[in-house]
Amino acid sequence: MAIKDILPGKLGFGAAPLGNMFRDIPEDEALATVQAAWDDGIRYFDNAPFYGAGLAEIRMGEALAGKPRGEYVISTKVGRVILDEVEDVSARDQGEKGGLFEHGRANRVVNDYLADATLRSIEDSLKRLKTDHIDIAWVHDVAQDFYGDQWIGKFEEARTGAFRALDRLRDEGVIKGWGLGVNRVEAIELLLGLDEPRPDGFLLAGRYTLLDHDKALERLMPMVAERGLGIVVGGPYSSGALVGGPNFEYAPASPAILAKVAAIKAIADRHGASMKALGIQFALANPAVAAVIPGASRPSRIAEDRAALDETVPGDVWAELRAQGFVNPAAPLPGGV
Repeated sequence: MAIKDILPGKLGFGAAPLGNMFRDIPEDEALATVQAAWDDGIRYFDNAPFYGAGLAEIRMGEALAGKPRGEYVISTKVGRVILDEVEDVSARDQGEKGGLFEHGRANRVVNDYLADATLRSIEDSLKRLKTDHIDIAWVHDVAQDFYGDQWIGKFEEARTGAFRALDRLRDEGVIKGWGLGVNRVEAIELLLGLDEPRPDGFLLAGRYTLLDHDKALERLMPMVAERGLGIVVGGPYSSGALVGGPNFEYAPASPAILAKVAAIKAIADRHGASMKALGIQFALANPAVAAVIPGASRPSRIAEDRAALDETVPGDVWAELRAQGFVNPAAPLPGGV
C-alpha cells in the first residue's frame, strides 16, 4: 500500500525532540507535547530507536497509552538496535549527527541492517511504544551523512537484510508499508532503481525544504510521483533555521544560510506571512509529498504548526520568492503560482 494511502492527514508529529535532541526536556513537557498533538487532531506519529537511544519511543508509548490504537498511525525505524548495556555517549560515532542526543539515554546503540536485527528492532520498538503493531517501518540513515564513504556498503547490507525482511512483513500484513528514512536523496534514488524490493514510500528529512530543495527536484520527486508512492517531509523548518533558530542540518547555521533566511523573512513580513506557513506549505505543494512532520518539544508548537498549515499565504509571496531565486523554477507552489 502506498504511503500516501496509509497516512491519515497532511500534518504529522516528528518525535526526534522527545529523545532530548539538543536539550534535556522534562518528562511532563514531553508527554504534554504528544497530548497537545492528539488534542489537535494529529493522528500520525513518527519515531525511531535512535532518538535518545529509545527515550522518544518510551515517552510516546506512555503518552499514547489508552488511546484507541485503530485511530492513529505510527511509523518507526530500523537499522539501530538499542541494548540494555550503557556506553560513553560522547564517544559514539554518529557521523554528522554527533552529539545530537547527548541528553538522551546512555544505552548502547548498535548499527545493524541485517534481517535478524530488523526483526529485533521492531520487537523492541513495540515494547517501548506499548503497542501490538507499527504501521510503517523506515530503514534509518543508510546514507552519506552517517556513514560517509562506507554508505554504499551499508546500503547493500540493508538491501539483502532489512529490505527483504520488511518486504516480507508487509506482504504478510504485519506492517502496512516500508521505505527509507534518510537525510539524503541518493539512497532513495538508488533503491528506486532496483527491480526489487518494492518500497511503499519514503521519509526524507531536510532535503525538500524552502532552504534546500534543488537536488530533490532533479530526479527524486518526479520518480516518487510517477510511482504514486509518496514522501513524508521531515524537518520542514531545516532544523529550525527557517523559523529563526540557530541550527541548520543539525549544526550551527552558516552566515550564508542566515542571510538567506533573513531575505526570505523580509519578503514574508512585507506580506504578513509567517515563516512556518511558508515552510509547511512549500513542502506540501509538491504532489509527491504525502505529509510533513515538524518536530515539537513544547505543546505550544503544535498550535503554531496547525496555524501554519491553515494560513492563507498571498500568492505575491510565492511569486516574489520565485522571482528572487529563492524557489527553484521547477518547484510546484501553492495555488499554482
